[in-house]
Amino acid sequence: MSDTDSFINEVTEEVRRDRLYAIFRRWAWLAVLIVAGLVGGAAWLEYSRAQERASAQAFGDGLLSVLDRPETEARVAGLEEIATADSDPRARMIVALLAAGEVARGGAEAEAAAADLRAAAEAPDLPRRYRDLAMLKAEMMAPSEPETARLILGALAEPGAPFAALAEEQLALLDIRTGDLEGGIDRLRSLERSAAATPGLQQRASQLIVALEAGSVLVDTAPEPPAEVDAEATVEADAAPAAADAAEQGAAEDDAAADDAADEGAAAPDAEGAEAGATPETPAAQD
Repeated sequence: MSDTDSFINEVTEEVRRDRLYAIFRRWAWLAVLIVAGLVGGAAWLEYSRAQERASAQAFGDGLLSVLDRPETEARVAGLEEIATADSDPRARMIVALLAAGEVARGGAEAEAAAADLRAAAEAPDLPRRYRDLAMLKAEMMAPSEPETARLILGALAEPGAPFAALAEEQLALLDIRTGDLEGGIDRLRSLERSAAATPGLQQRASQLIVALEAGSVLVDTAPEPPAEVDAEATVEADAAPAAADAAEQGAAEDDAAADDAADEGAAAPDAEGAEAGATPETPAAQD
């Protein structure tokens, strides 16, 4: 019985071995393909991350080099070049926000910066926090019509929005500008009690409530854009001082000539009087 059992076990092992070899011969290529796919996928993922890291470093270096320029106009021009060269919507948004900051410090026109922010906010697949920040900044720099601004700020002030408290503050200011003082104060009071508002925002709302209730009036302190000057008017304006100087010089010369003539006229009678006074003395001297 032991020899029989041993023989059966050997046959069973051989059958199993043959089946295993058959499975290997049939599906070995699939296993090799899976391993190659895993290795290739890992290599491609690492390459993509390296490319993104290099691109981000180049983008950051470019921003730093542009922001180190001493002149505001040069920084704005450099930021526009970076925005044109980069197609990433997040990078374009960052550049637009930096350009808007340069405008706030006395750069180019606010209208152009606000238009760039609105255009950047329309990019697809952009996180909401970037889009809301761009729209809020655009409304703060160059407000839309009151009805349009109310719709935009109302969407930004929805509960759970990233910048709901700041949008609510802008809505309060909009109410005050349009004549609804009570509505603006009510919004500011709600900001004072809002848990989403920062301590600085709450303090600002409280100070504004006190000022408005004391009878203060909101005043726009933003500098007005410089008026366009006609080239001909500029030439005439430049020529006017020269003409005035020439006229003053001519008048001064005429006055000097008149003074000389007056001096000569005054000197002539004096000379005649001197001669007349000397004439009677001559006989006396002779006597």
